[in-house]
Amino acid sequence: MTITISNLPWLGIALAFVLSSALGAAWFTALFRKQYLFTLGRPANEPQSKDPIYFVGPMVCNFLVIFTSAILMQWLNITSYGAAFLFALLVGFGYLVTNTVNIAINPNMPRPIAYGVITGAYHLIAMVLVCMVLLALK
Repeated sequence: MTITISNLPWLGIALAFVLSSALGAAWFTALFRKQYLFTLGRPANEPQSKDPIYFVGPMVCNFLVIFTSAILMQWLNITSYGAAFLFALLVGFGYLVTNTVNIAINPNMPRPIAYGVITGAYHLIAMVLVCMVLLALK
């Protein structure tokens, strides 16, 4: 199993990055902001932090997930939308949702299951979107 960085679908990676980042921004600031803050035990009217780590950090992580997914899809020779969808569900549930819930289960998280549902749902939907874009622009 060899991979050549130049053979990766860079246009797909870039578009997937933009779309999943936009989805994340909408998800956590507009669509589910109050619910998300509730899971964290914070007031619904709490102002958003302006600290760059809360914007740049998720984007870096998002890029790494997309980049890794592009490599895995190439290694696994995923060539159909059905296979890409199954791969997205496997990675989404098996790693992203599970890891999100696992991280949330700690004494500092007041509502870990609710947090896991809201945040895990974003990761799962974003992964499906990412895999569809990566395949379309392969």
